[in-house]
Amino acid sequence: MQNWFNISDAENLATPSLVLYPDRVKHNLELVKSMIDGVARLRPHVKTHKCREATLLCIAAGINKFKCATIAEAEMLGMCNALDVLLAYQPVGPNIHRFIDLIINYPLTQFSCLVDNPSIAAQISGAALKRKIIINVLIDINCGMNRTGILPDGALQLYHYCRHLDGIQVLGLHAYDGHIHDTDFAERELKCNAAYKPVEEVAEKLKQEGIEPLVVVGGTPTFPIHAKRKDVECSPGTFIYWDDGYGQACAGQQFLPAALVISRIVSLPAENRICTDLGHKAVAAENILQKRVRFLNAPDLIPVSQSEEHLVLEAPKGHQYKIGDVLYGLPYHICPTVALHQSAVTIEDNNISGQWETIARNRKINF
Repeated sequence: MQNWFNISDAENLATPSLVLYPDRVKHNLELVKSMIDGVARLRPHVKTHKCREATLLCIAAGINKFKCATIAEAEMLGMCNALDVLLAYQPVGPNIHRFIDLIINYPLTQFSCLVDNPSIAAQISGAALKRKIIINVLIDINCGMNRTGILPDGALQLYHYCRHLDGIQVLGLHAYDGHIHDTDFAERELKCNAAYKPVEEVAEKLKQEGIEPLVVVGGTPTFPIHAKRKDVECSPGTFIYWDDGYGQACAGQQFLPAALVISRIVSLPAENRICTDLGHKAVAAENILQKRVRFLNAPDLIPVSQSEEHLVLEAPKGHQYKIGDVLYGLPYHICPTVALHQSAVTIEDNNISGQWETIARNRKINF
């Protein structure tokens, strides 16, 4: 296990590269299924992998519901004949018509989207009527992240407003608590339950009216908490590949790192400096320099600077690193790292076995 990441034929691998370990992906899928009482309550987010091959592994594992953030990701799921796809985004402007094109062209998939605004809901309704279809929607509730969603005290009114719009069918509620990722699980659980309570109250009011709303909640850090609730669907995403950020923050979740960025030392500019080809274009750089990548086979290297094509590191005095050495990097944030790579090389039995195209990194596939 110590050297699980080694690639026997690494001399054939161009760098920088994203590499995936399918056996570890399968392990993570089985683990996430074991953490909930039924696979029907899983709706994983595909923003992490953005590819057909990982989607098909999910489907083979019995997962048929998905969540996504872009129309391209939704189309990728349609191409895989996923049964149920939630676009966890409110389509605005031309994206309303793109979403309708998607619905019409992938009839085997049931699509839905989010709404948090009555004006946009009316626009979606009008566009649906013109195309003679029904669009499924969920009311997006702001549970504290303050990114999207309507505040809970306005959710019930919006729900009923949308129910009376022709061309729209309201399925339920959605709430994402991505702002909750405390390292201390007890603190995370406390905050998660507090954030969910107003959402639960809206759902209870609907039930009192004879409506049984679908409720989709959470991400990876709060997944173990929401999984205990019997009447919600959970939508973790990062679990499938895992990363160093959640590995540190969510140590209680025993997912395995299944994606790495591989780089090579390309220069030795000073006695205690080495330079690799792992620049901004190859690993997510939205965090501070010390929270971008950790080299599994070179833990003594300390990041000093990074630019588009280079990552400079400080090495110990008298180090033995050489130009051409291969470094195995565990990204701190895997989701945007994946989006930087057109494809990922698969590694099985420590050898290069193929590649998975990151097809949904593009803003548009066909529609």
